[in-house]
Formats: sequence, C-alpha cells, structure tokens
Amino acid sequence: MSEQESWRGLRDRRMAEPGAAEAYEATRIAYELGRTVRGMREERGWSQNELARAAGMTQSAVARFEAGGTVPTLPVLERLAGALDADVEVRLTPRAPAA
Repeated sequence: MSEQESWRGLRDRRMAEPGAAEAYEATRIAYELGRTVRGMREERGWSQNELARAAGMTQSAVARFEAGGTVPTLPVLERLAGALDADVEVRLTPRAPAA
C-alpha cells in the first residue's frame, strides 16, 4: 500500500468519526475567513500590526485569525470588518433538495 493510499484511508476513517465532519467544516470556514481578511489587509498594504491597531486587537490575534487558527465570534468579525471598511454578511440559504 502506498503512503498516499494510507493517508486516504486514515482520512476516511477520521472523517467517519462522530463530529469530524462538523469540525472540518468549522475549520474550513475559519480558514476562508482568515484568507479573506489577509487578502484585504494586504491590498491596503497594511501589516498585521496596523490591522490589529485599527481593530483594537493584538498582532498575535490577527495572525491566529488569518491562519484560520480560531473560529471567530461575530464581534471579532465586526471589529475586523470595521477596520477594513467592510461589511459582515451572514446568510442562511436553503440547500437544494436531494434528488
């Protein structure tokens, strides 16, 4: 068995564990939010320190957020959005019914 096949098997077993899919989804969302904030910060030419100051946070908190290392609260998202002159949108959209 190749190393890649072993990894896939391990991943499949872990994803079958209770709560794994939910944890994976939370991590994915945190990563995407962090990537978005980092992109907006870099577009402005700001350092993490500059964003932290503007948002009333520490540089290390911004770094953790951008790395997807934390699941953010709505107040933290609002602070970052305000510092970046952006809006936070939270939407619930119905899923397409299964065929």
